[in-house]
Amino acid sequence: MAELMLHGELEHPAKLTVEDLRSWPQHRAEVTFDCATNGPQHHVFEGALLREVVADAGPGFDAGRRKERSRFLLTVNGGDGHHTVLAWAEVDADFADNPVLLATRLDGEDLDEAGAQLVVPSDRCGARYVSAVTHVWFGAMDRS
Repeated sequence: MAELMLHGELEHPAKLTVEDLRSWPQHRAEVTFDCATNGPQHHVFEGALLREVVADAGPGFDAGRRKERSRFLLTVNGGDGHHTVLAWAEVDADFADNPVLLATRLDGEDLDEAGAQLVVPSDRCGARYVSAVTHVWFGAMDRS
């Protein structure tokens, strides 16, 4: 069974399976994105909000300080070597409040064997959709 590492500046780093991700409330996203190689793609994803998964792991910031939170980043790696970066402010409810998912289902099919998929519903192209997520790293932008 596929699992992902949740690590970085977190009080409780973890290894999570798709089944583990189902312990968070599941959200649904019906998306259409333009794939450069295959044209428009239409899919229905279900999964946990990335911000809730990270919040439960104890992010290394003072939650009451917005400017402190705005300098944190997430990097997401997939099993095929694809990776992307998101700013915490993109997913934080006090900022962009983007419902980014760690999907557990794709078009009604469980992703237990394939692994979770990062879904960024607001993106017009699918470049930040990462299949078979292996790592989610959370940490602060370097101050130098």
